[in-house]
Amino acid sequence: MVLTVLLGIFLPFIGTTLGAGTVFLLKNKLDRRIQKFLLGFASGVMVAASVWSLIIPAAELALEAGQPEWLPPAVGVALGMIALFLLDTFVPHQHVNSDCPEGKKCSLGKNKLLFLSVTLHNAPEGMAVGAVFAGILASGAPISLAAAFSLSIGIALQNFPEGAIISLPLKAEGMSKPRSFLYGAGSGIVEPIAAGLTILFSSLILPVLPYLLAFAAGAMLYVVVEELIPESQDGEHSNIATIGFLLGFVLMMVLDMALG
Repeated sequence: MVLTVLLGIFLPFIGTTLGAGTVFLLKNKLDRRIQKFLLGFASGVMVAASVWSLIIPAAELALEAGQPEWLPPAVGVALGMIALFLLDTFVPHQHVNSDCPEGKKCSLGKNKLLFLSVTLHNAPEGMAVGAVFAGILASGAPISLAAAFSLSIGIALQNFPEGAIISLPLKAEGMSKPRSFLYGAGSGIVEPIAAGLTILFSSLILPVLPYLLAFAAGAMLYVVVEELIPESQDGEHSNIATIGFLLGFVLMMVLDMALG
């Protein structure tokens, strides 16, 4: 079980690392249309994962604990979104799809700021994975191993473009491929750390696990609403992003419902 849990919490990091690895395969940044598709796809994955892997299990846990099934999801989602709002307000950041003004070069400072932003936003996703696996380790929790892995796989899929969006601009600005790769992959290392800490303190969080699951869902939904969807719909080719959202949502929903 230990190796299974380790694999589950490292899958999102593997997704980020594979995305960062595109720096060795592509000469320039991702094509705008591909970028929009991946942003839409990531949005669909995260919305479906928030509902089926986090909010619904939170409601089921609440019922088992004799609480109103709506209470932990409502409180947790609200707190998760507020927490990310405060993070965005007080920590300088760049949107994941920010481009340089036409005819100008972006500074490495801007791209490193993007690295910081993505890294900070990855923490709630790691916490979500950790909370789900902590629920599995808790006797009687209504979360299956398949459902937990579907969440990990879904987050790994949406992490792929994040790794590429960090590493490719850094290489374009003159940073070496290996170093650009390390920056892209490094943005995802916070996820297994956050997941591991959540599991480590699972004995303390189990009484509030429904709220924690919903909190993670709220944090992920905030990233979708504030970052991914606006960037994917900005300018031309927004229909490509919408198709990506559809495919990501349906894939994640099927993974969770079929495997869970």
